[in-house]
Amino acid sequence: MGQDRSQPDVASARAWLAPLRDLSNRIRDAARGEMRGALEVGDLARVAQPVGRGAGDVTFRLDEVTEEIVTAWLAEVARRGPISLLTEDVGWRHVGPGRGGVRELDGFDHGGPRLALDPIDGTRNLMTDLRSAWTVVSFAGPGSSEPRLTDISLGIVSEIPDTRAARFRSLSAILGEGCELAVGELEGPPAMLTTRLRADEDDRVDHGYFPFFAYAPDLRSAITELEARFFERLARLEGAELNSCWDDQYISSGGQLALTAMGTYRAVIETRALMARRRGISTQVAKPYDMAGAALCASEAGCVVTTPEGEPLDFPIDTETPVDFVGYCNAATAARLQSHLNAALRETAG
Repeated sequence: MGQDRSQPDVASARAWLAPLRDLSNRIRDAARGEMRGALEVGDLARVAQPVGRGAGDVTFRLDEVTEEIVTAWLAEVARRGPISLLTEDVGWRHVGPGRGGVRELDGFDHGGPRLALDPIDGTRNLMTDLRSAWTVVSFAGPGSSEPRLTDISLGIVSEIPDTRAARFRSLSAILGEGCELAVGELEGPPAMLTTRLRADEDDRVDHGYFPFFAYAPDLRSAITELEARFFERLARLEGAELNSCWDDQYISSGGQLALTAMGTYRAVIETRALMARRRGISTQVAKPYDMAGAALCASEAGCVVTTPEGEPLDFPIDTETPVDFVGYCNAATAARLQSHLNAALRETAG
């Protein structure tokens, strides 16, 4: 029953697109409702309270609220057919129809889809009402084992804005069919304005956002060194105006790739796991469930998403594997910048 990795299940992806968009909407409503309630009583600390450590990351109260939505949704869909679901809080769950409801299944080999979900990618931004978070959905069709990035046939990256926002954005992509951007109102009629995302062809090396992600202090000096070597090369060899190469420390891998797909970022470089390995330390890193579906959306929009060295990305969809990646806004930018990043990586190897 194993799915051929060279032929991800696009037919199943089409069937699941609407239900998974609906789930993303439910998560958004729950998260924003919890935020509004906390603000009304002047207690944002309530939603920012750590309540434990899940399979992939610290679980805050705001995460817990949306995990309850996901668990209820899983019970609904499992009554109709088998499914495997991964979340950062619980890890993989395998469930299907059972007498009077649902029952646990032994593993992946049940004929249903395999789905990874990060209900709130960017909790730390959202729980302080600072900035949007995103729900990241990574969908693979049936298979007998844990899926990999190359099995993903549907990705959704759906915005959970802060409480001041009036609109939200949602990106969705089916493998080989491009990426769609939908913009919807948070209040009022549910009509959505949709458009196809297509990467531009500009390969400029300045006048835009080129963030090297380093939000925590433990690796900031190492990543700053890498960044400095990269931009020194751009100034010397490409004539870049460095005062127009802007930074943005956005604590959301899915959000970073969504901004790349929309053309806001010209490139985003995530090397925390790589730098931590080189220095023999442990640190917070991107995980597969954070960004797999977002990587598909960006790629289908015409972006280039690779390892920092420019190699194809592939990894198991789990809660443990550290992921480094680079997202370029288009192929021309990747072609122009990758050699400079490779050189900077070599120069900072020690």
